[in-house]
Amino acid sequence: MKSFVPSADNSAFSLANLPYGVCSDAPDPSPRPGVRIGDHVLDLRAVETAGLLRNTTLGQERVFDASTLNHFMSKPHTAWRSVRTRLQALLAADNPELRDNAALREKSLIPLSRVQMHLPVEIGDYTDFYSSRHHAFNVGTMFRGPENALMPNYLHIPVGYHGRASTVVLSGTPIRRPSGQTKADADPAPKFGPSQRLDFELEMGVFLGGPDNALGEPIPMDRVEERLFGMVILNDWSARDIQAWEYQPLGPFLSKNFATSISPWIVPFEALAPFRVAPPAQEPKPFAYLLRERDVAEQPAAGWSYDIALEVALATAKQPLPQTICRSNHRHLYWTVAQQLAHHSITGCRMRPGDLLGSGTISGPTEDSYGSMLELAWRGTKPIKMQSGEERRFLHDGDSVVMSASCRSSDGQTRIGFGECVGTIVPARG
Repeated sequence: MKSFVPSADNSAFSLANLPYGVCSDAPDPSPRPGVRIGDHVLDLRAVETAGLLRNTTLGQERVFDASTLNHFMSKPHTAWRSVRTRLQALLAADNPELRDNAALREKSLIPLSRVQMHLPVEIGDYTDFYSSRHHAFNVGTMFRGPENALMPNYLHIPVGYHGRASTVVLSGTPIRRPSGQTKADADPAPKFGPSQRLDFELEMGVFLGGPDNALGEPIPMDRVEERLFGMVILNDWSARDIQAWEYQPLGPFLSKNFATSISPWIVPFEALAPFRVAPPAQEPKPFAYLLRERDVAEQPAAGWSYDIALEVALATAKQPLPQTICRSNHRHLYWTVAQQLAHHSITGCRMRPGDLLGSGTISGPTEDSYGSMLELAWRGTKPIKMQSGEERRFLHDGDSVVMSASCRSSDGQTRIGFGECVGTIVPARG
């Protein structure tokens, strides 16, 4: 299917993608939902007001006259599918409804260069997982040796911690170097000051939608798909020296709560469906609640990983052109998106529209696929060599981290883009 938007068909933002975001522009500074098509944004409030979404399952209901996507996300997954199908039809080259309505087209199709992006969702809760076995093994090896790298629970449960939704920020937001308590092994006592071991973590984030599950009611594996709205790039900024002092016995706290960056476009899971792949083999076999009913006698969750190519590039004040330092893939995750949600809710925890789940650092099996500086520079013992001649063990003030993600079909005909997730380190407050 081709679009009447000239820039769409050969881009990573074609009719096969249509990611959701929230934007504003100079003529209308009010934030409102939109979808990206090529190098334009389709204003969903404008097309909804014009009545072009009435023949979806939403009927007369207005869901896009809002400053976030939460209202739309709270609808059943059948409504998301219906709206997506309708948007693909409206933007198709052979459909005159929008193509030939010059006034509405001028109002609703906004050049990307003219828009300002906003945080797309009011995030109620944010949970970050630890789902890459490669990452867990690497970090465990650094601190406990390879024989004891994985904790005894790792191959049985998707480990996670509760993060701070209030400090999730949009790509492009400057990241203030945090201050806190640190203690080196040789120090007799802790000290307070700016973190000296500031790091990134390459992750993907999943936004949940759909009607709430009742308190006490788990979401079974066979129904998690109804709650998975879309995916973004996520950078879980980490202060490693603060983390090392605080994490026992309760885990990350101040080392993680100062900022988490996400990309502005939420790629719907329907757009990612052609890129579903089998996850790594899981041994021992997970408990039944982490398997789909039809998979109980077999390996779990076939098709619940995704072939999403990931990259991290680093720019410095001396070297403003970003240099790629990591290439990884979402398919390296040991625990799948579906298993994360099923495990999170097995106690009957309410999962609400707009909740965000981080994948955990996505590291692959090779040194150039490690998803954090902690691993890439191996705890500072193997500094990253920059083309400028600089070295990096951890992030310096003025450094910019640029994360990107994309999918490509085997024949190269279909590409799905996520855009970028960018953050620049600014000095700690004096």
